[in-house]
Amino acid sequence: MEDALGLPPNAFARPDEDDDALFYAEARLVTHIDEGAIAALTGYYRQVLPAGGVVVDLMSSWVSHLPADVAYAEVIGHGMNAVELAANPRLDRYFLQDLNRDHALPFEDASIDAAAICVAIQYLQAPVAVLSELRRILRPGAPVVISFSNRCFPTKAVAVWQALDDRGHAVLVERYLRAAGFSKVDIVRLADGRMSDPLIAVVGRSPG
Repeated sequence: MEDALGLPPNAFARPDEDDDALFYAEARLVTHIDEGAIAALTGYYRQVLPAGGVVVDLMSSWVSHLPADVAYAEVIGHGMNAVELAANPRLDRYFLQDLNRDHALPFEDASIDAAAICVAIQYLQAPVAVLSELRRILRPGAPVVISFSNRCFPTKAVAVWQALDDRGHAVLVERYLRAAGFSKVDIVRLADGRMSDPLIAVVGRSPG
């Protein structure tokens, strides 16, 4: 699927190609964006993620940045570290899975109302395959919000990500979503970097 992007052969190579389970074995109970960027993301989630819906927080951690005053039917977390996910108070349940090895998501077709990937898209080596799975499980018209800043673990971020600036990242994620079959894609700058970490969201909606 990644071939459809027209990127160079080593676009998804990483400096550290060791098993991701080793890298994520140690719990990191820290935030990867600052308070201003978190507030901007939380406010955007309040607008886009449907209250009362089933939400999948893909590539999550010990915090999901969901608005505290909004109730969801269920929040399902995914990640690589059980300690981090167990510490996340917004998750009703969670599962562990290395998406770089196994792209298939354990949900029925059209069973999820919204999805989010926060500051983690840069680590996927088969992003179109994973996002195609997200499209499969999302209900028609349901959103996926992919947010990112200018931070990453450089040894685990793919080469194409490290070669681009923020604008390039936004265009790249848009291409991922369109290649995965999302019919409507918007790019929203949530924080410009002057008062907080920069933060961009690329939002795709499942067709239908």
